Amino acid sequence: MAGSRTRARAVIVMNPHSGDGKTARYGLVQRAEDMGAQVRTTSTEEDAASLARNAVVEGAQVLGVAGGDGTVSAVAAVAADTGRSLVVVPAGTRNHFARDLGLDLRDPGQALDALVDGEPAQVDLGVLGSRVFVNNVSFGVYADALLEPGYREDKPRAFAAVAPDYAKGRQWVEARVDTPWGTVEFPQVVLISNNPYHLATPRWLGRRFSLSTGQLGAIVLKRPAQAPPDLLRHLRDELRQRKHGAGSAGDGAVVWSAPGITLHGEVRHLDAGVDGEAVRLPLPVVCGIRPGALRLLLPKDRPGTPPERAMRH
Repeated sequence: MAGSRTRARAVIVMNPHSGDGKTARYGLVQRAEDMGAQVRTTSTEEDAASLARNAVVEGAQVLGVAGGDGTVSAVAAVAADTGRSLVVVPAGTRNHFARDLGLDLRDPGQALDALVDGEPAQVDLGVLGSRVFVNNVSFGVYADALLEPGYREDKPRAFAAVAPDYAKGRQWVEARVDTPWGTVEFPQVVLISNNPYHLATPRWLGRRFSLSTGQLGAIVLKRPAQAPPDLLRHLRDELRQRKHGAGSAGDGAVVWSAPGITLHGEVRHLDAGVDGEAVRLPLPVVCGIRPGALRLLLPKDRPGTPPERAMRH
């Protein structure tokens, strides 16, 4: 909201490297400062979480974050733990969390209007031990791609390097997952999300229409008896065949929701992707959810919100 200034003391943490430099391209520092907010920029010496914690110690009443989902997740954890409201500015590459909040991805600066007259909302946070996730925890081909050198610079090459072993049945997740239809051993893909993904209609496939159900979403792709020729197509086709909540022990993909989900096995660690960041997790991996843990301030204009008719499907 041009010309208006925030009445609360607000500090915006910005990652200048996210989204190939979106904070600079969209002039987000100047726009935030024009609205009376202070800006702190991440660096090799200070990460997003430490900047947010320092801002709270120095009296910040509202926290903001401009960057990708990994940066958002780090600042969201601080906001939730300190009872501060959070303003999310979609300045990353994918912006999955901001997308599911309905924010304008074409003009990230519009989200800064929430500093002046933002609408309050409360959403859930996924938890993985002491770690928070706003989107998902993934195991399998995506997690392995994150570990490939140069992933950020050339994502298609990274996926091409790891996908063949999964597609040929030579690689899998070294764990077991308990589902409502029995235990799945050594699946090809495990995706645990902060609230379930919409799977019923192709147009909205992979969106979360709600971030306040108090439930995790789980998608497990089982290893087929014969390896499919295209792993990603196999996953997509399996998901299109079922709506959320449907599944059985005989299906290629098992989909369900629950407040807690556990992976266990004999190996000591699993490679995983947590909100797009590569991590190594000790087993068992226990995921849970903190209902309504994160307070948000959202701009009144949210053009990415799906229509009511889509949410009813």
